[in-house]
Amino acid sequence: MFNAFERAVAFRYLRARKGERFVSVIAIFSLVGIALGVATLIIVMSVMNGFRAELLGRILGLNGHIGVYAAEGPFRDYDAVTNRIRAIPGIVSATPIVEGQVLITSERGGASGGLARGIRPEDLRERRIIADGIRWGSLADFQGEDAIILGTRLANRLRVTVGDSVSLVAPQGRTTVFGTVPRVKSYQVVALFDVGMNEYDSSFVFLPLEAAQLYFQQRGAATQIEVFVQDPTRVRTIMREIRERAGSPVTVLSWQDANSSFFNAVQVERNVMFLILTLIIIVAAFNIVSSLIMMVKDKGRDIAILRTMGATRGAVMRIFLLCGASVGVLGTLIGFLIGVVFCWNIESIRQALQSLSGTELFSPEVYFLTRLPAILDYNEVAQVVGMGLVLSLLATLYPSWRAAKTDPVEALRNE
Repeated sequence: MFNAFERAVAFRYLRARKGERFVSVIAIFSLVGIALGVATLIIVMSVMNGFRAELLGRILGLNGHIGVYAAEGPFRDYDAVTNRIRAIPGIVSATPIVEGQVLITSERGGASGGLARGIRPEDLRERRIIADGIRWGSLADFQGEDAIILGTRLANRLRVTVGDSVSLVAPQGRTTVFGTVPRVKSYQVVALFDVGMNEYDSSFVFLPLEAAQLYFQQRGAATQIEVFVQDPTRVRTIMREIRERAGSPVTVLSWQDANSSFFNAVQVERNVMFLILTLIIIVAAFNIVSSLIMMVKDKGRDIAILRTMGATRGAVMRIFLLCGASVGVLGTLIGFLIGVVFCWNIESIRQALQSLSGTELFSPEVYFLTRLPAILDYNEVAQVVGMGLVLSLLATLYPSWRAAKTDPVEALRNE
């Protein structure tokens, strides 16, 4: 496409001589702008992908893909309903749960609201996100009527550890002849878990199912059945089958119903960030336009000489196309390398910056997660790189066309 003569002239024009520094500086800023735009776009898109995937993994790891609730009151025949649900193709597991809001207090003066979940010990051991997230204590001790498991952040807030006692206070008290008395019961902490999501680590507690039934006055009942399926993205068909096979009127809610507004907000934010960061690349592309136009004006005499020596308009156009394309392609490739390397080491970079600045750069209370995730989608990366290259090439068309249209006689006369 470009012969040796055209390449030699183009690269000569990219090397600034005395008196041409300004044009070269603009070209350097164009290169830096495109590199930063491409790198930032890759990094932000990867972090948004990681953020969504981590949240989805945490939410679907601790909560069921589908929640089944009795149409009226709690499930009294929950084992029979659970067995019928487990028989449906595509369902991995179904677990009866007793759930309720509580106030958690400790002897050291700590207090916090929380969500208490009653679950059978064998079912909790099957929850890999909990079983693999046990940091202190053991699930082997999760049995009896006074065992409880806390999240690590909740334990820190209450200032307790394994072996200490905490008290649960139910919002619905017992009615006596003296009035309503709060329902309070003490439990011994047998394990602490850390799933890496602040909302769960700071508010969830687990009780054995029978202990929760006794505490919440739901003896022989379950408030819901949590269902895990093979493909969380296709739950609508299974939800219909659950309604048909449950054997009693039930209300069925999927994880999409429970979290749709949240994930829609994440998707909207991702699209807006893509649009905003694309503008950075467009601005850098306009810098290429301005630098090439200045170069064409500055090289008017050279263009005239080249034309009188036999260079065609196509050759002149290709020379300036190569000048602009070199800046755009090099900037895009540098941005690609910076973005990919940054994403591979993003957590280490965050920790280093946090140590140097002495401030928390990624607060779990704000962002829900305890580490900064980044997932590179290479199809997306290819789209960003392709967009950078296309915008860079488009930016060279007008200045190159203008250079090719230069009249050598007029250019020499003006000199």
